[in-house]
Amino acid sequence: MARVISVEAERFPIAGTFTISRGSKTEAEVIICTISQGSRAGRGECVPYKHYGETMDGVRTAIEAMRERIADGIDRAALLDAMPAGAARNAIDCALWDLEAKISGTSVAHAIDAVPLRSLETAYTLSLGEPGAMAAQARANAARPLLKVKIGGDDDIARIRAVREAAPASRIILDANEGWSDDNIAANLAFAAEQGIALIEQPLPAGRDGILGHIAHPVPICADESVHEAKDLASLAGLYDAVNIKLDKAGGLTAALALRDRARELGFGVMVGCMVGTSLAMAPAVLLAQDADFVDLDGPLLLARDRVPGLLYQGSLVSPPDPALWG
Repeated sequence: MARVISVEAERFPIAGTFTISRGSKTEAEVIICTISQGSRAGRGECVPYKHYGETMDGVRTAIEAMRERIADGIDRAALLDAMPAGAARNAIDCALWDLEAKISGTSVAHAIDAVPLRSLETAYTLSLGEPGAMAAQARANAARPLLKVKIGGDDDIARIRAVREAAPASRIILDANEGWSDDNIAANLAFAAEQGIALIEQPLPAGRDGILGHIAHPVPICADESVHEAKDLASLAGLYDAVNIKLDKAGGLTAALALRDRARELGFGVMVGCMVGTSLAMAPAVLLAQDADFVDLDGPLLLARDRVPGLLYQGSLVSPPDPALWG
């Protein structure tokens, strides 16, 4: 029986404004790929990312260009060769996983040996702002055990100090989004270590991070923009201590699992992160993150409304997805 694909664009308002070093946004723009076979249907959500040259129209076109291959029964392994890594492949790959689970009656969690599933402690992200504003955000979320703090400006030491003073008991991840430079990284790292920071994400621009191999790492440094697929890892040895795996970068759960396993083999720590999307985008990542060192799957917590049904969040704990959502 031939498979049928449909593609929809959806928008979900963000609660307030989400700001990083590259700009701000007030809504999450997502694309849903649905692949049907008879009475069964699987879904996958992706978040096109402009920094990687992706647009809503471009990703939608890339998904629809696979219509015939999907109708002919392309599998996930062949999909890796048929499409490049990125949001479009992620949506199709996750839809195929979901469809396979619904047809076979075997959950994705069982298929990837992720059982028994457990709830995960996710980071909660604080947007970039002036130190006082960031302190207010931190104070309002000081009961959360893990905060992810967006930085990447000229006054980051003041921001780090303000957040740490406002949330003294929280573990903190700093995410510079490539916003530091060779001139300030050593001082910023040293101050982060003094403040007990747990991890620093992508301090320098991808491809211009060679200095990381020649300076001390008083705080572990995690690659984000510098790593998309498993093939990227060899060049990161000696520069980074951990990698942030996102389904939209890797191009789906299939590629993300390969990236995770290879990262472990090479001795990298593993963080599983996300773009700002709904519970449908987070669901497969929750399965991927079952043994992660750091989890950042707070996308739905940043939205004014999530899709229904969604994931269950209790404080900073996110529960595994119900099959009615995905998998």
